[in-house]
Amino acid sequence: MRRLERYPVNGPNALWQIFRTVPLWKAARNFAVIQVSRYLPSFRLKNWLYRHVLGMRVGRHTAFALMAMPDVFFPERIEIGDNSVVGYNTTILAHEYLVGEYRLGDVRIGSNVMIGANCTILPGVVIGDGAVVAAGTVVHRDVPPHAMVAGNPMRIVREDVRIGDGDDAEAEGAGPRGAGREVRKLRPNGD
Repeated sequence: MRRLERYPVNGPNALWQIFRTVPLWKAARNFAVIQVSRYLPSFRLKNWLYRHVLGMRVGRHTAFALMAMPDVFFPERIEIGDNSVVGYNTTILAHEYLVGEYRLGDVRIGSNVMIGANCTILPGVVIGDGAVVAAGTVVHRDVPPHAMVAGNPMRIVREDVRIGDGDDAEAEGAGPRGAGREVRKLRPNGD
């Protein structure tokens, strides 16, 4: 169940009336910052812009991949924990503009979450710590901690998933990319 605030509108559809709900200067500033950030190779600079210019709450060592797109109009309603990955071209929405109303909802993404490429996160959802969201998933309801979800409509495909705990065979050099060689593990400070 999504936690949404609903605001009915009179007259034309809600999107046509967007600048009654979001100042034009805020939309323009956010759009410019997000478009530049989508191409930035520096995670530190990208996260700094998201935190200090857009007002998002972004945890330590969280990485937004190339082309990831946070909400342009209400980015301050997005919170992401530590050490999470937001995959290529994923969109995180905190708003929905419809014909007769618009809706707003906070998005909370936990720590150690892996979100695959080309996902859409809808407003008002919570993605629990350690969850995995498969590529292309539309997240339209909460994701429990340590669950793997996939598809449209989204469904839980596995529970009690553990990622990043160091016992992955491929990370140890036994998988196809690491066969016969040792894989350097990252230290907690990101080195």
